[in-house]
Amino acid sequence: MQASNKTVIKSMKILKLFLTHAKLSFNDMMEHSGIPKTSLHRMIRSLEEMGFLTKDEDGYYSLGLLFLQFGQLVADRLDIRTIARPFMKELRDDVEEAVHLIVKDGNEAMYIEKLDTPQPVRLYTSIGRRSPLYAGDSRIILAYLPKEEQEAYIETAELKPVGMGTITDKRMLRQLLDEARENGYAVTRSELEDYTASVSAPIFNGQNQVAAAISIAGIEARYREERLPELIVKVKETSMKISKKLGYSF
Repeated sequence: MQASNKTVIKSMKILKLFLTHAKLSFNDMMEHSGIPKTSLHRMIRSLEEMGFLTKDEDGYYSLGLLFLQFGQLVADRLDIRTIARPFMKELRDDVEEAVHLIVKDGNEAMYIEKLDTPQPVRLYTSIGRRSPLYAGDSRIILAYLPKEEQEAYIETAELKPVGMGTITDKRMLRQLLDEARENGYAVTRSELEDYTASVSAPIFNGQNQVAAAISIAGIEARYREERLPELIVKVKETSMKISKKLGYSF
């Protein structure tokens, strides 16, 4: 474990050299890092194979295109958080429930922003929390993925129960996804935590693709049928306000 940690630290030391240098030769990296030649050669080869470094025809190394993908992903998420937060605050203050901002991260969903409820009983959710795409308020993202991508996910996913209301039947999941896409929102109950409920809506970017989701979530007792129409209208209005700011045209 310690050896692995040392390798990671040394690899980061190599990559950090490119914060101040656009290109470096092998000898440059050896001089600046102080890492022995054999170890450096092995680490550079691994970084090349993973796409973190690339080597040009003159033998100089630079950061790989993988960093552009990571950089764009981070920038997009930071932009969404910055843009969404004032609208989330307005929604939270209006309905007095927790409001979440959720994005797709690989085959999971991740909560990247949360504004908590002023109510004394609160949900156990936090920024950085992950959840399966098929369950709870993140399911609205799955509903708006391209059909091929959505079906590929469903085919390979193991629908494990998380809360007592988690959907574990793929036929039922497909039906709920179709309904959510047709209606523009999703209502879930006890799917990620027992006795909780959520109302969620999709957020779209300038390419008219689903970029995130916004949800109102709380204790199920506060989500009675007579209150749902109001919450649905408000979460959909908020999702459209954020989508407009992201360049979505509809």
